[in-house]
Formats: sequence, C-alpha cells, structure tokens
Amino acid sequence: MHSALTRAQLVHWRTAIFTIFFVTGIGFASWASRLPAVKVALGIDDPGVGALLFVMGATSLVGLSLANIIVARWGARRGMVATISFFAFGLLLAGIGVEVAHSYALTAVGLGFLGLGLSSTDVMMNVEAAAVEQRFGRTLMPLFHAFFSLGTVAGAGIGVGMAAGGVGVGWHLGAIAGVAIVAGLVSLFYVPRHDAPAADGEALSRRERFAALLAVWRDPRTYAIGIIMLGMAFAEGSASDWLTIAVVDGHGEKQEVGAIALTVFSIAMTVFRVLGGPLVDRIGRVWTLRVLAVAAAGGLVLFIVAPTFPIALVGVALWGAGASLGFPLGMSAAADDPQKAAASVSAAATIGYLAFLCGPPVLGWISHQIGILSTLWIIVGLIVMSGLASGAAKPIAGSKIGTGHH
Repeated sequence: MHSALTRAQLVHWRTAIFTIFFVTGIGFASWASRLPAVKVALGIDDPGVGALLFVMGATSLVGLSLANIIVARWGARRGMVATISFFAFGLLLAGIGVEVAHSYALTAVGLGFLGLGLSSTDVMMNVEAAAVEQRFGRTLMPLFHAFFSLGTVAGAGIGVGMAAGGVGVGWHLGAIAGVAIVAGLVSLFYVPRHDAPAADGEALSRRERFAALLAVWRDPRTYAIGIIMLGMAFAEGSASDWLTIAVVDGHGEKQEVGAIALTVFSIAMTVFRVLGGPLVDRIGRVWTLRVLAVAAAGGLVLFIVAPTFPIALVGVALWGAGASLGFPLGMSAAADDPQKAAASVSAAATIGYLAFLCGPPVLGWISHQIGILSTLWIIVGLIVMSGLASGAAKPIAGSKIGTGHH
C-alpha cells in the first residue's frame, strides 16, 4: 500500500504520471496535426476523415470499458503497461497505413489500436493523478492535464516542422511511437505498487472494487459532473480533431497555418492548466469553471465569425484557455471522496471521453452538410450547457480540494 511512501517517493510518483500525461499528449497531437496530409495521402473528404475518427471513437469505448475492469482487477499501474503499448502500436500502424501502404483500411486498424490504448490509458493515469492529488492535499489535477497539453504543444509544433519540411506521416508517427513506448514504460517503474491486489483475501477485495465501480453509476453527482465534462470535452476534442481542417477549409489557409492554429490552442490550454491549480485554490472550482466557460464560448464564436485570420487566432487562444479546466476539474471533483475516488474518476473519465473521442466524428458528418465553421456553433451551445452546470463541481463536505478562499 502507499501509506508509507516518503516525500521523495511521492515526488517520483507525481513526476512519473506527469510524464505519462506528456507522452500521450505528444502522440495524440502528432496524429491530429497531420490530418490535412492524411486527407491528401488517402484521397478522402471530410466524411472519410469522420469515418476514421469514428473507428477511433468506437474502439475508445471498448478501451473505457476495459479500463474500469482492469483498474478493479489489476490496478492502474499494471494495466498501463499494456495500454501504453497499444497506444504506441496504433500510432506506428496508422503511419504505415497512410505513408507506406496508402491503405484506408490499415490506417483505420491503426486508429483502432490508438483509440483503445489512449482511452484506457487516460482513465488509468487520471486514477493515479487523483490519488497523487489527494496525497498532496491541494489542487494538482489541472497541472497533470497541463502536461498533456504541453505534450500536445510539442506534438503540434513537431507537426508544423514535419509538414513544412515535407516529412512523411509514416516517419513522423513511427518516431513518436518509439518515444511514447520508451518514456511511458520507464515512467511506470516509479509508480508505487499500491494498486496491486493482495495475495490474501484477494477475491473479496476484487468483489468490493467491482461493486464500487457499479455504485458510482447510481450517484446523481456522477452525471452532474459528467454534464460539465461533456461540454468542455467536446470543446477540446473538436479542436484537436477539426481545428486544422477548419483553418484550411473554413478560412482558406495553408496546412502549415492550420498546424500553427492548433499550436496556439494547445499553448493557451497549457498556460491555463499550469495556472489552474492556484486559481482554483483561490476562487474555488465552481467560479473558475463559470468564468472559463464564458471565455471558451466567446473565443469559439470569435473564431467562427472572424473576418481575418489574426482575429481568428485570438478566438483560438480564448477557446483553448476557456476549455482548459473542464476535464481536469471534473476529474478532481470526482475524486473528492477518497473512499471511492478510483471508481468515481473512472466513471467521470468514461463520460468525458464519450464526448472527447466520439463527438468529433459526428461533427465530421454534420460538417459535410453545412460546412465546418457552421458546425462549430453546436460546440458553442454545449459549452454554455457546461457553464450552467458548473455548480455540480462544488466540493463535498470535508473535502479540502477546490473550495477556494477569498
């Protein structure tokens, strides 16, 4: 168990989970930043891209379901050994499908592995991050997600260089896959074995964990937090998957400019996630979420209607800043009760990722009918819904995290 961990061991644990957030961010953004090149290489249109993303979303649902079972049976640390491997293999296979085989089907298979590995790893790394946050006794979840965003900044920035330099998608994603597998697995050596089942009384312990996983789905607060995460996960996911294409097809800019816009979005998210913990500890979770919902909705509207691209970039920055804390603060709120934190975080992550990974493919089908910029108005409405539901993130009685002070 982790009760006897020293300060140094806690810091190593925290750093290891920071690293896992970072490498998954790099991998995801590396794929997202090359979507315009993928369209050209495979000769597909927006519905074709939407179908690829749907495959990724569908396998992500499987990954979410498996993650809950794996956490209850083996624990997050052991489970991530397998899921990070799936994530890296999916990147590699997708790159081969686009660049070497020029095969839509092989690319889809790669994205299937990518979705399975990404979503299941996300649940488990959030379970670990929530445990770290509780041990440190202050709001840290936004900082964990800042490392994911920092990874997306690095991944998008690399994508800018790769696109401008004419480097193929296969070489690009293959190299990132290698980085992800090595960094991810090395980091797991520094995660304590607190979540491994005990040898004695193991069956009872497992039954209790499975019962806890089911019980949180009967808690109304789980769904209320899910509404907050739903809108902001759509806001974040739509940018990751469609911002580059919205810039290229909606605003008529070059592929490199689309990657730059994604980089701006990622930088804005990263900055506000770094600042998010102290801000929440100052004004509280609820007010933080309300203010940022206004920023996200306003920024997205500005991006949609902007007459010039520099103005659109301002909107992108506000969009990214506003969407930055919905997902991590939803995770933090779910972990308020330490006794059922793992089960609640798993449930909240499931709701968030349903939107984060399955929403963008649906947007692809809609955009084919009305255009990508017009489709983004749907996200504006979902962000407003999230802001109105922010009160559900109020810390429970006895929780020291997210209450704020004036």
